[in-house]
Amino acid sequence: MSESQRVEVESLPLLPLRNSVVFPASVVPINVGRARSVRLVEDLMGQDRPIVGIVSQKDSELEEPSFKDLYTVGTMARVVKVIRLGPSNYSVVLHGLSRFSSIASLSLEPYMRARIERIREEHLRIPEIEALASSLREGTRRMLEIIPNLPRETASVLDNVKEAGTLADLIVSNLSSDQASVEEKQQVLEALEVRVRLGLVLGLVNRQLDRVRVKTEVSRMVEDEGQRQREEILRQQLKHIREELGEVGEEDDIEELRERVRLSSPPDEVYKVARKQLARLASMQSQSGEFNVTRTYVEWLSDMPWSKSTQDPIDVESTRRCLDEDHYGLQKVKKRIVEYMAVRKLRADKKGPILCFIGPPGVGKTSLGKSIARAMGRRYHRIALGGVRDEAEIRGHRRTYVGALPGRIVQGLKKVAVRNPVFVLDEVDKLGVDVSGDPSAALLEVLDPAQNNTFVDHYLDVPFDLSQVTFIATANNPETIPGALWDRLEVIEVAGYTRAEKKAIATEYLCPKQLSSHGLTDERLEFLPEGIERLIESYTREAGVRGLEREIGSVCRHVAMQIAEGNLNVSERADAAFVEKVLGAPRYQPDLAERTSHAGVATGLAWTPSGGDILFIEATKMPGKGGVVVTGNLKSVMGESAATALSFVRSRAKDLGLDPEFLKEIDLHLHVPKGGTPKDGPSAGITMYSAVASLLLQCPVKKSVAMTGEITLRGAVLPVGGIKEKLLAAHRAGIREVLVPFRNEHSLDDVPKDVLSDLKVHLIKRVDEVLPLVLEPPRETPPADSADL
Repeated sequence: MSESQRVEVESLPLLPLRNSVVFPASVVPINVGRARSVRLVEDLMGQDRPIVGIVSQKDSELEEPSFKDLYTVGTMARVVKVIRLGPSNYSVVLHGLSRFSSIASLSLEPYMRARIERIREEHLRIPEIEALASSLREGTRRMLEIIPNLPRETASVLDNVKEAGTLADLIVSNLSSDQASVEEKQQVLEALEVRVRLGLVLGLVNRQLDRVRVKTEVSRMVEDEGQRQREEILRQQLKHIREELGEVGEEDDIEELRERVRLSSPPDEVYKVARKQLARLASMQSQSGEFNVTRTYVEWLSDMPWSKSTQDPIDVESTRRCLDEDHYGLQKVKKRIVEYMAVRKLRADKKGPILCFIGPPGVGKTSLGKSIARAMGRRYHRIALGGVRDEAEIRGHRRTYVGALPGRIVQGLKKVAVRNPVFVLDEVDKLGVDVSGDPSAALLEVLDPAQNNTFVDHYLDVPFDLSQVTFIATANNPETIPGALWDRLEVIEVAGYTRAEKKAIATEYLCPKQLSSHGLTDERLEFLPEGIERLIESYTREAGVRGLEREIGSVCRHVAMQIAEGNLNVSERADAAFVEKVLGAPRYQPDLAERTSHAGVATGLAWTPSGGDILFIEATKMPGKGGVVVTGNLKSVMGESAATALSFVRSRAKDLGLDPEFLKEIDLHLHVPKGGTPKDGPSAGITMYSAVASLLLQCPVKKSVAMTGEITLRGAVLPVGGIKEKLLAAHRAGIREVLVPFRNEHSLDDVPKDVLSDLKVHLIKRVDEVLPLVLEPPRETPPADSADL
């Protein structure tokens, strides 16, 4: 290797590993518990994006190795995340960057440190290397088909990674210790020539394929021996004899069905039904339509998990660790889930409440259910209920119909093959109703722990015990969930993320995930804090992070495209300018730019199923005879709030310094922009009052103030809902002062502290307190009517 491919680095701390090898471009978690390693991890925790050298031990039995006990070639890795598991025990997530070679040892204490040379990767596109890479891809695809326990990420690596050297590294990193030893992986790591490296990994893959082939052949030989072989030969001879005699040979199939029913160990009631149907089946002609209907029904009975279940090794600490690994923040939600798991551990009957996660899209509701299943050691199944309008989707069709099938509950149980899985009922708020029935009504029995132990699907027509199933529902809008169904759910609100939380999620989770899925490393593309902030503020406007992940993926694809086009020396830093260059002009401008200082304009706060939002309310006047117009696609409750606000202004005209007959010679027009969106609710009362008073007094409302609250004709300010989501929206929009009802003071406990520290919150009891807080001094000359928001 030429000198230009090595770059000298002054020094680097080393983290020795016993039984594993870390490769460039891979993201792996490791456990750290040895004294030197713990000191190193605790020292790195205080640093920003620290880098460490990962080297493997020659002898895994050594507790504290010296430099001579380590291999000289290792991997430079960035520490992505550190989780404390206990005293002197950490879980560290590493992202491999590049190879290095140790050239001199510096110190052993407090942890190992050495002088190293970074090894630059070769990027050659010659026919021999391309042919080896193609053979490696094909071999790995065959291995994925016959070895089910390989990581799922291996398939995406084959499709997305274009560089041959990186492809070999990522494939060998996904092989287990049984498939490739530490010595073999280290040999691949030390193979600096891409051609040699591809040959080594291809040899490991072919060896696995040969092992599976030999194992399959041996299994077939064993199965063909002994009594089973003799019985199979006799059955085949009997079958041929019956065919020669012209007899129909369904008896074997019926006997096989009878054995399947017996092995499924159904309850006595179900077993009697199955035996009766089998007796009918034996007396039918195979050409009749009823024969196939009955046979399919018995097969469903035999495939149901009547007695099969998984063990429940519920561990509270394991649950907490799983949630922390999969989700950032959401502390109140995690606390409630850990409490739920603790109760399930103590209760012998394993029954518990039906949890329902409610929140805007993209905040992790569905993935929380998957984390719970992983923590409980149970199988996971998701049932998408969005747009379901037919009751039979839940309870199944009766067998009298052509093409009848069981409902989604029974189909899910057959798929997971156990009676105690975790079922996530996704989007329960989007169930529909039509002439086929109400599916939400069918869910009432499913989600009632006191009744679902005898759930009867219309197709099976026998009871099945659902009490062992853990049901978790998700929804965006609680208002569309029927009351009877709502009563059966224990609601856990999953609110949106703050800007700081989004930035942390992007840095620790989304960016490494997208870089790895696109076959990139930090050397190819490094996301800087200002670049992530630009993505959050100018290209996404959401309570969750789903859109943010898509935009990060767009930036990664731009760099991947450059590499695919032949530019092998790409090294980009994703700052604000680079993000704007890749994604184009910002899609969203700061909300402060949309406000003006004109009298008659006030800023309110609204709750939507997608999270909180800010709402502008405009008022204007014109010569007339006292007419009042309200526009903006307002529904009845919000229209009544506008009437109440205007009536209150008229009743307090003298106190406000207005002519009591001010409405005699003018018309008022109250408008809420974004007329394409329906709006409803009473929480805009004080905002409408402020807009009308601002117009009539010619005193603009302060730009940095937003408000929410319902008003009464007596001047009281009543509490409203969605305070947390509304304050998060105000914080995103750059609001500095917020007016909320006094009786909502308890709701402020749910608002993140970093958001409250940036906001000045005024608690309002009476409407009379509003105007002194929100109005600026009156203008000498009113602004031109042509100005607009």
